[in-house]
Amino acid sequence: MQAIKLTSFAHGGGCGCKIAPAILSRILAATPAAVIPPQLLVGTESSDDAAVYRLNDSQALVATTDFFTPIVDEPHDFGRIAATNAISDIYAMGGTPILALAIVGMPLEKLPLEVIEQILTGGASVCHAAGIPIAGGHSIDVLEPIYGLVALGLVHPDRVKQNSAARAGDVLVLGKPLGVGILSAALKQGKLSSAGYAEMLALTTQLNRVGSTLGGMDAVHAMTDVTGFGLAGHLLEICRGSDLGARVRFADLPLIGEAVAHVQAGVATGASTRNWNGYKEEVALGPDLGEWQQKLLTDPQTSGGLLVACAPEAVPEVLATFRRQGFERAAVVGELEAALPGAPRLRVH
Repeated sequence: MQAIKLTSFAHGGGCGCKIAPAILSRILAATPAAVIPPQLLVGTESSDDAAVYRLNDSQALVATTDFFTPIVDEPHDFGRIAATNAISDIYAMGGTPILALAIVGMPLEKLPLEVIEQILTGGASVCHAAGIPIAGGHSIDVLEPIYGLVALGLVHPDRVKQNSAARAGDVLVLGKPLGVGILSAALKQGKLSSAGYAEMLALTTQLNRVGSTLGGMDAVHAMTDVTGFGLAGHLLEICRGSDLGARVRFADLPLIGEAVAHVQAGVATGASTRNWNGYKEEVALGPDLGEWQQKLLTDPQTSGGLLVACAPEAVPEVLATFRRQGFERAAVVGELEAALPGAPRLRVH
């Protein structure tokens, strides 16, 4: 058991496994239109973090699913990271989780049962911390290890934070530093330090429960969590959904120090390149920004931070809320503005 490296069983890892945004758009475009009941407040129309279904005047159900192959070798840590990442989508809608279902796919001929048990135990520990049960699930025998959750939550219908509800003039606040995907690539290459692994684990298992509080603020107009498409990709989803443009100051982005060192030395994920190829026509990089900065902007974040669009006057309260809940590196990173015809939606300088 000691010699087993979970990442060796997978071609990718964590949210870096996501289908590239350009390919996903083509697939979804070919999907037949679905029946949309009036109770469905949020569906697939704006690439939001979760579906939201109105139950009554004071409650709406938030539903999401997220799963992936191992981003780390230690099974208990893998379970914790995957569960934290899945529950994050509930918080990103302003909701509060109520229960989860486990999604389990394991190569039974390759992994000892003890390893699989540790993965599930790790996921269960995060659900316990979030105050929810794992009330069921489904398991299959597959070639690569896969673990994640279906997560369900509740939110007041008037408090749903869609990524398509941002406004021109809103300020952008990011809750966690960037660079998790680069750390995962360094881990697979045997270059990640023990301190770097500890920081990676601390960030990816930090529940974004602050989203439930932010959801109750009228001045918070939109939220999303930064995951597999990178900061640039998920910010572009806000821009497209809200028909806005965005300006980001790279120097203001919170970054993981060791990730910066690795990316400057050429370490990055393949998903970063796929992300860039999928949306580079919508992004303008300043003349002082080079390839390593681009890699950080497109770096797939597993269990990344919340990206909040709020009114300028609410920034002190939003930052204080992040700080009170343990997000010490939350920072203002840019602003939203009216979209300019023919201009890139996202400008980074």
